[in-house]
Amino acid sequence: MRAPEPALMRLRPLPAGNGIHRVRLDGGRHAVLKRRADAPPDFFAAEVRGYAALRASASVLTPVVFACETDFLLIEDLGETRPSTAFWPAAAHALAQLHATHARDFGFAADGWCGDGAQDNTPDHDGHRFFAERRLLPQMHRAHAAGLLDRGDCARIERLCSRLDALVPQQPPGLVHGDLWTANLHCCADGTPALIDAGAVHHGWAEADLAMLILFGTPPPAFFSAYAQCAPLRADWRERAPLYNLYHLLNHLNLFGGGYLPRVRNALKRYE
Repeated sequence: MRAPEPALMRLRPLPAGNGIHRVRLDGGRHAVLKRRADAPPDFFAAEVRGYAALRASASVLTPVVFACETDFLLIEDLGETRPSTAFWPAAAHALAQLHATHARDFGFAADGWCGDGAQDNTPDHDGHRFFAERRLLPQMHRAHAAGLLDRGDCARIERLCSRLDALVPQQPPGLVHGDLWTANLHCCADGTPALIDAGAVHHGWAEADLAMLILFGTPPPAFFSAYAQCAPLRADWRERAPLYNLYHLLNHLNLFGGGYLPRVRNALKRYE
């Protein structure tokens, strides 16, 4: 896809910063421009693939992609507003429908990115092995190589991986956002729920998607009640949330440094 001519835009930085701008295209249409000169070659393409998969599920709104190159992504501007009480049940129903989009294998047709963390999506029919070998262990190896984890930390993670089948119940590979912290469950200008930042989309455990929603903030109880009305949700799923979120904490440890190490170790202590 070719880039739009810069003369057809007016740029205004969004509060998020980091090369993200709200722009006005020729004809007055609004868009969001995400631009990174140092982006890995497949970084924005992974987000485009994620949006395509989310849209194909016919479950949840996503921004239209206008243009994509290695150093930028231009997408529809959905606007934003504060969630109303009606937003949360609508978001829960959409997410439950998304998670009901099942596949034969865990993983995805191509690799992705969780933030700036490379994400191996090589398919596997075994969800426990997928979570160990494609999520926890790669992050562990990166952190150990960087001196962020010691041998004791690594031994605890390896023991946890060996016990996943006893700790995590069997779940089908549902379509998940993969980086579903609360800011990526977006409230559009008209109050409609949408999903943004789709570079980590893959087929995985629905409980893991829900777990990240309570890692950095949390939706109100009405969200989870509405989700449970239209999708299977085990009563004890929150007990497994620290295990699922260990992946994201390790990713944050690798991306942002040792400030996340206490949270990693606290999560590991729960499963010793």
